Amino acid sequence: MTTSSNPLAIDIAGLEFKNPVIPASGTFGYGLEFLPFFDISKLGGFCTKGLSPRPLKGNPPPRIAETAAGMLNAIGLQNVGVRAFVEEKLPKLREYDLHVIANVFGYSIDDFLEVVAVLEDAEGVAGYELNISCPNVKQGGTQFGNNPAMAAEVTESVKKATKKPVIVKLSPNAPSIVEVARAVEGAGADAVSLVNTFVGMSIDVYTRKPRIAFATGGLSGPAIRPIAVRMVYEVSQAVKIPRIGIGGIATWMDALEFIIAGASGVQIGTANYADPCVSLKVIEGLETYCRERHVTIAELVGTLRV
Repeated sequence: MTTSSNPLAIDIAGLEFKNPVIPASGTFGYGLEFLPFFDISKLGGFCTKGLSPRPLKGNPPPRIAETAAGMLNAIGLQNVGVRAFVEEKLPKLREYDLHVIANVFGYSIDDFLEVVAVLEDAEGVAGYELNISCPNVKQGGTQFGNNPAMAAEVTESVKKATKKPVIVKLSPNAPSIVEVARAVEGAGADAVSLVNTFVGMSIDVYTRKPRIAFATGGLSGPAIRPIAVRMVYEVSQAVKIPRIGIGGIATWMDALEFIIAGASGVQIGTANYADPCVSLKVIEGLETYCRERHVTIAELVGTLRV
């Protein structure tokens, strides 16, 4: 094994990241909200809130409920819309040295393409992460992420519209996440990120009503980490494109589990709410681990001993 002046440097989908730590979409705002806490240039990159063709207000409250080992959320993909992002957020983000990954979602392929077209005309976006866990209203409410053929179709369409890396965010609620991963790889995806939240529910036993107005929500946090690690490992055995692990990461050891299982990078989500500086602590822990063992992050990817 070799050492490096920067043992955390890693190539993901053709992008050189200074470290593998990427705050997850929907948990880090537009990046600018975290400037009071630390210099975001210390990150490898971050994923923006999901961007849609037009602004969305999201679901009515209550939209978040704490669970024993995480949280449920049904925010409803509230966002300012892609044009406001380009005009109001992106110019400020260009002042910082990190990869801005635009998370894109839509209810049809045309929605995805409209968002990407607007971003292609702007400066400062390094790549795209496609949130395919949204209902496709033109296909009877089916989710792109649950259907390999539909996931492949949206991936291929976006790939034709850009030369930038396209990362596809996979849903753990699909009948087979491995089959979806294979489908988007075949359609040209440059990487996959996994996993998105699990569908869950919490009930107030006194009112006998759901704790979230939408009834169900996405379960995230430490409760899902062992399942997410398993899914990253399984997908790593099935596809050759890079994987980015997501699910309950709160410490450098959590991050290393995903990397050893086969992830080249990791996304930190729910933990940002408890500690806005958690990403820096994970980066510091990973660097200490690598320097003490004279190993690089790149050399640790997929080294599970079974």
